[in-house]
Amino acid sequence: MAHPKRKISKTRRDKRRTHYKAVAPTIAKDSTTGEMHLFHRAHWHEGKLYYRGQVLIDKTEEETAA
Repeated sequence: MAHPKRKISKTRRDKRRTHYKAVAPTIAKDSTTGEMHLFHRAHWHEGKLYYRGQVLIDKTEEETAA
């Protein structure tokens, strides 16, 4: 069975793992509002919830109707 000749220190072990880095999120620009948002995510703009350029929820209509 293979086994290490010397113990690997915690510092040396952790140095090997430093190459795993967080990736910056990809940001898209909405064609309708020009708002910057994450890909595949709905976003709010002026009381309306947009996804792929279409309004899903309009909070301004609900406030005026109530």
